[in-house]
Amino acid sequence: MKLGTIIGLNLDELEHDLRKLHQMGFTSCQLCCWQPDRMTAESAVIVKKLAVECDIEISALWCGWEGPCEWNLIHGPGTIGLVPAAYRHKRLDTLMKGSEFAEMIGVTDVITHVGFIPNNPFDAEYTGLVEALRYLALTMKQRGQYFLFETGQEAPVTLLRTIEDIGTDNIGINLDPANLMMYGLGNPIDALSVFGTYVRNVHGKDGVCPNNGRQLGHETAIGQGMVNYPAFIRKLKEIGYDRYITIEREISGEQQTKDITAAKQYLEQLWAQA
Repeated sequence: MKLGTIIGLNLDELEHDLRKLHQMGFTSCQLCCWQPDRMTAESAVIVKKLAVECDIEISALWCGWEGPCEWNLIHGPGTIGLVPAAYRHKRLDTLMKGSEFAEMIGVTDVITHVGFIPNNPFDAEYTGLVEALRYLALTMKQRGQYFLFETGQEAPVTLLRTIEDIGTDNIGINLDPANLMMYGLGNPIDALSVFGTYVRNVHGKDGVCPNNGRQLGHETAIGQGMVNYPAFIRKLKEIGYDRYITIEREISGEQQTKDITAAKQYLEQLWAQA
């Protein structure tokens, strides 16, 4: 297991963030970017240099996209990811740029939220999505890369079928156990029985289920939500997973650092005991 956190692609803060990560005892990170104009050849040189100097492995590029986005259960299906046809083409272009940037910094895995994938495989949005992702995956395969779905907005079995329908061998999953809870779409331990062989990265995050049909459940510090982390870690080891766990805490400031530090210690203990 390699523990890390998420670092934003902000060149003004990148050296500080990577050195802090190293001082906290982490060995990896996911590099996250929602601004395509930051993914340049010039910034790639800086990223590679700082990663080597700070002895931090970049396990994946988390590539965001432009346009409207509402993180809820009502307007989310029409605004998040590549599922909405109105935004698909532009967002696909952004992911293609992300793949190019990932190659420049020597990273093989590119992650994003694809959106609320329809359960009905004959839905026009589903068939269009699969075609777009197959094109992306085939392009990335030429670069020796993997495209990773971040879990959350789709049922586990729907995600499995989507991967099967895309049909390439360079598709994987960034399993966020909290997201499955927060969207009310699955239990992460059960989900590993459905798609565990495709998991290439894991978010160390916790949260609770929704308490109404409009808003997501809220995120919490690890160990304070509904993810059964002892059982989750045991299941990861049971299926042979021994790659990255990337801690994510969606707050800022001193409390974020405290929660990440506590999560690191907790996960190390669970991994040793599992």
